[in-house]
Amino acid sequence: MTASAQEQGYTVAILGATGLVGSHLIHILEERKFPVKKLKPLASKRTAGSTVTFNGQEIIVEEATPEAFEGVDIVLASAGGSVSQALVPEAVKRGCVVIDNTSCFRLTEGVPLVVAGVNDADIQHHNGIIANPNCSTAQLMPVFKALDDAFGLERVIVSTYQSVSGAGKEGMDELMDTTRSIFKLMGQPQEGASQHEAKVFVRPIAFNLVAQIDQFVEGGVEDGYTKEETKVIHESRKILHRPDLKVTATAIRVPVLVGHSESATLEFKKPVSPQEAMDVLENTPDVVVARKPQDFPTPVEATGKDPVYVGRIRRDTSNPEHGLNMWIVADNLRIGAALNAVRLAEVLVKNNWLKKGAAQQEPAQV
Repeated sequence: MTASAQEQGYTVAILGATGLVGSHLIHILEERKFPVKKLKPLASKRTAGSTVTFNGQEIIVEEATPEAFEGVDIVLASAGGSVSQALVPEAVKRGCVVIDNTSCFRLTEGVPLVVAGVNDADIQHHNGIIANPNCSTAQLMPVFKALDDAFGLERVIVSTYQSVSGAGKEGMDELMDTTRSIFKLMGQPQEGASQHEAKVFVRPIAFNLVAQIDQFVEGGVEDGYTKEETKVIHESRKILHRPDLKVTATAIRVPVLVGHSESATLEFKKPVSPQEAMDVLENTPDVVVARKPQDFPTPVEATGKDPVYVGRIRRDTSNPEHGLNMWIVADNLRIGAALNAVRLAEVLVKNNWLKKGAAQQEPAQV
């Protein structure tokens, strides 16, 4: 980033500023000292007029309308797919570059889908929109990219154990509220537990596992998969530039507040040992490796931290020469959402890629 850019700063709008990810975006902009000249928090008419705190100042939240994007340089959007569908094109018309955290544009032709540090170069080809991947996909990518480069990925099997914060504040509230209610009923007839109606999730989440995240797909080879599972499949291929990669996934919602955990089985073209994989991952930015089996990471330990944590790296007993199993954990609100979005904004300004057609421009000196 040039000195003049640092001094001048940028006008940054947060679309969905009063939501769970929106609040994390504001916090991480402050934490990483992103060069914000002016912060413009935007939200629905319902929450417009409330305030957010940024760098010690109270800032009034404005209603998100097309006109609100006038004079904005960068938009960090996390207000839901329907809102992005309506407002992101309006922001782009007004000269903004939008980093969108919803699923709205991830698989759109010509829209870069990027995990910072994995495929940064794709950003320069943007036409005003850069997509942030799904939280369960994002934390896998630094690990998969490093191992693909070293040994050649052939097949991936992923099972996710996703925290309720992936469904926003409402999901966290439902877990806490139903947990409290169940404790109050302890010692009472068992049928009392059935009175806890699931609103955010399709089944009660407290003390339970729910094998459905998002809607089920009907028809074709993906019949019976959820949209969350197909996101892992298609987004992984796009980010890694591996349309041929064999990927399958099962996504489970678990009663954890923050932090997604994923069990992955990877098959490679080259023979690979756990030690060789650990050596590669230990030299991969933003990845922390546990070499000893008993040092496996958990969501509690990953919460509030930036890295992707990897443990339980071991041979796949069904394919010991070419296969590995591993356990991958990260804070989904950071690497899977807000942190990645801010990192993408940092890449944009560092390389002078804010303008459309930035691929034809010379990167700024740093």
